[in-house]
Amino acid sequence: MTGLSSTASPTVRPKRSRLIAAPWLFLAPAIVIFSLYVLYPIMQSVWLSFFEWDGLGEKTWVGWGNYIELFDSDAFYTALVNNFIWMVLFMLAPPIGLLIALFLNQKVKGIRLIKALFFFPFVISQVVVGLVFAWFYDPSFGLLTQMMVAMGFDPVSILADEDLVTYGIIAAGLWPQVAYCMILYLTGLNNLDPEQLEAARLDGAKGWRMLWYVVVPQLKPATFIAVVVTVIGALRSFDLVATMTAGGPWGSSTVLAYLMYEESIFNYRMGYGAAVAVVLFLIMLVYIAWFLWRMLKGER
Repeated sequence: MTGLSSTASPTVRPKRSRLIAAPWLFLAPAIVIFSLYVLYPIMQSVWLSFFEWDGLGEKTWVGWGNYIELFDSDAFYTALVNNFIWMVLFMLAPPIGLLIALFLNQKVKGIRLIKALFFFPFVISQVVVGLVFAWFYDPSFGLLTQMMVAMGFDPVSILADEDLVTYGIIAAGLWPQVAYCMILYLTGLNNLDPEQLEAARLDGAKGWRMLWYVVVPQLKPATFIAVVVTVIGALRSFDLVATMTAGGPWGSSTVLAYLMYEESIFNYRMGYGAAVAVVLFLIMLVYIAWFLWRMLKGER
């Protein structure tokens, strides 16, 4: 027996080593690309946030100076509050997307055309969405103004009102975000387990009970992606703010991503802009880590 085991071991060990090495060989290109284009820029941004730099000259070490100035800035807290409002209101996108997906998941004539119309906002550029809504809100000739005048109300300049501008931009952002969530849920609805649905029907489940206890639990993967992408989209909101208001009026609609851009590009403060980027990254990281922990805990 000892002779057999000694002769078999040289062949078993190479097989084990190949089994261990094979996954890492397949993962190696992705790891290299991820490290080069994601991890390295993150570390560079963190390092740059401890310097004062105009983007051209010599870097000056300021330590925590950029962060101290940042947390003493009114513009930072305005942007932070606006990002929080974005995140809260953007959470409307997944449930609305689910409702639209349930409506579109019907086998009726012409439903493909209706699906294409709902899908359209997702494929157009955020800049185009911003321009469309800027025209929609225009107090002189915008469609919203025409509707308000027709109903006997005075026109409101939403993008020039400090109290309304953020909500107006969020409404524009929800249009394509709802379309994205709808696509995720449509895919999930097409992959429902028919045996579970049939068993639920035999048990008398229908309507709301069928939806809540049978359909929604099977849509957990789609819900997870929808919530994570929606939160990330809310936190890194930039295109619509830059297109519609450029952070105005008087900085009332600025968000962290736009503040980072404004300080880095317009004010030539790369280190300060990097500090804003690091704070935004940490907020995203904490939220996504918490959400992943909740999801994994629920599955266990």
